[in-house]
Amino acid sequence: MKILFICLGNICRSSAAEEVMRQQVLRAGLGEKIKLDSAGLIDYHEGELSDPRMRRHAQQRGYNLTHLSRPIRRKDFDKFDLIIGMDENNIRQLQRLAPSAEAQGKIRRMTDYCQEYQVSTVPDPYYGGEQDFEYVLDVLEDACAGLLQEIRGGL
Repeated sequence: MKILFICLGNICRSSAAEEVMRQQVLRAGLGEKIKLDSAGLIDYHEGELSDPRMRRHAQQRGYNLTHLSRPIRRKDFDKFDLIIGMDENNIRQLQRLAPSAEAQGKIRRMTDYCQEYQVSTVPDPYYGGEQDFEYVLDVLEDACAGLLQEIRGGL
């Protein structure tokens, strides 16, 4: 199973989702069966580490965000089994970028996997405060747990 997490710039939400999911996958002993990556819809931050605020908040929870931002590529639609967007704008842009109906069928919304939080989006914390980064990590931890539970049965 190969999963790609997507947000706008790949420096906050999607890079954090990749690492949160990676830790959950490793704790479940499935590191060899589930491969993870993240990307952005724009290339503005290409080659950069995650936002320092996101890295700091993630580190406080034991997550080490080392991913370097990259834009989504057309071949990603072939390479990955699931392409998971963080908000409705991400989903719409992914659907426009998808090269086929099959590729569109791989696109999912991150919050569809939430078990505790009843939300429709993982909000972008970039222009927010410290509490916004914490909230994003809370939602991602919940959604990643739900995603892992769902895909576990198919492995």
